[in-house]
Amino acid sequence: MLYPELFKSLEAARWNMATDIPWDQFDRSLVSEEQLRTIKMNAVTEWSALPATEMFLRDNRDDSDFSAFMSIWFYEEQKHALVLMEYLRRFAPEYLPTEEELHKVRFEFDPAPAMETLMLHFCGEIRLTHWYKCAAQWHSEPVIRSIYEVLSKDEARHAGIYLKYMRRAIERLGDSARLAFAKIGVLMANTKTAKALHPTNLHVNKEMYPEDSVQSHLPDPGWLEQWLDTQIHFDAIWEGKVINGILRNLSTLLEIPIQSAKDLSRYRKAMSSADREASGHMAAG
Repeated sequence: MLYPELFKSLEAARWNMATDIPWDQFDRSLVSEEQLRTIKMNAVTEWSALPATEMFLRDNRDDSDFSAFMSIWFYEEQKHALVLMEYLRRFAPEYLPTEEELHKVRFEFDPAPAMETLMLHFCGEIRLTHWYKCAAQWHSEPVIRSIYEVLSKDEARHAGIYLKYMRRAIERLGDSARLAFAKIGVLMANTKTAKALHPTNLHVNKEMYPEDSVQSHLPDPGWLEQWLDTQIHFDAIWEGKVINGILRNLSTLLEIPIQSAKDLSRYRKAMSSADREASGHMAAG
């Protein structure tokens, strides 16, 4: 089981909201109304770890080890929402999300294949790592800069843990796991489509379509792309860091050289062809 050691490592890295955030350094002159609105949107988005955890527990009922890890992931992601809300509560209470606004992002996600979902969230954690690094640079107010830097490090740790579960999945499931990871990797590492692609911006409930993504339930549903494009300026250089992180980790995980999304696409197609051929032989037999 991975959970016992993961608990120890994450416990050792855990930060304290009361003592590790430099609350006394706040400077109101260095944060704008525009920035305060983005902090609110990030807080509500982080609150969506609640329905995501419900999804993970439902779709991984046969994996108690991974489900136990969810206790840590859920705690730390909700803590992200809480520290952003604490910032607003202390310094700009008029921007504090209401309970109703938070509750709106809690809705049921349709069941989905566990391996594809695992890969989506691995990529999502890498993306959030860099989104928050970029956000920290956009802000000049020292307290919120510190908060985003702390959150970025948490997300990087989460990505590393998802990668451990992906490695274990390959050991247990072999090519079916490899194919699932490659399939999602091609989507998430495509420079033409991936910029705002994150689990909170994907459609997850057919009956609620088109309002079936977390972002569509935010107080400002169009916030994310504006935040990336015109506020924190998450440009091609930043996007390259995300894609390189995904491809580099997949190259190690799959034990093949992957330099680009095209390399990964070729690998996926080869895996799919081999899988179809194997299924054909089994049917013929």
